Amino acid sequence: MSKFVDKLQNLAKSSGTPIGFRPSASEAESSAMLLIVGLSGAKVNEAKRAADINAGAGLIIDQIPSATVVRQMVEAAGGIPLGVFIDDAAEEKANELVSSGCDFLVIGIKAAAAILQNEEVGKFLMVEPSLDYALVRAINSLEIDGVFLSKGIDSSIAVQDLLVCRRFVEFLEKPVMMTLPPCVTKAELVGLSQVGVEGVVALPTESAEALAELKKLIDDLPRGIRSRRGGVGVMLPGHAGAVLGDEDEEEEEI
Repeated sequence: MSKFVDKLQNLAKSSGTPIGFRPSASEAESSAMLLIVGLSGAKVNEAKRAADINAGAGLIIDQIPSATVVRQMVEAAGGIPLGVFIDDAAEEKANELVSSGCDFLVIGIKAAAAILQNEEVGKFLMVEPSLDYALVRAINSLEIDGVFLSKGIDSSIAVQDLLVCRRFVEFLEKPVMMTLPPCVTKAELVGLSQVGVEGVVALPTESAEALAELKKLIDDLPRGIRSRRGGVGVMLPGHAGAVLGDEDEEEEEI
């Protein structure tokens, strides 16, 4: 199994501790969300930045590296899982990256559908926040492990961003991650965690010092503030266009 997928599953388990039960030591030490360090893929030693701060993962997002570079970056990252964003790449390129030690892939909606059948790697979908919600619901039927929401880098986290994230969290049965703008604040991270975001991606341009500070902010977030995944009800039409609900059931019982 993908190490990154395993981390997300452990995060979900630790956040679901019932009220009145004391979490285990490993759960108490876990962060409220995972930090994914964005990497440009231009320099192999970039991957060491993710290892230095014990990040949740590293993600190459600026370019698709060669198989040789991926092997070197995986080695430089140590035990930190390394992923690659391949957008609309073909199946052959995806297979090449997987054979090079890539732990997970983040693909765009125009990527080759055959990639979804690869069971040797974690698979995530990068989507725009404006994606039609009918398509958002359909994501649950895909063989993927989670969703990354693309956020512009020229603005701070707005209330609209929180609403969009929450809508995705409610519609999806999979983890939701979001790319971060620069200079994100603790209050913004708290807001993202409260609406159910389980991972955030730092920009490749962030300095080592900024990444260390961001990791500390995330580690210091209160545990248990993440909102539980909500269910979106399905309304079924009844006879003559009426909606079946609790009132109809009560009338039948009388």
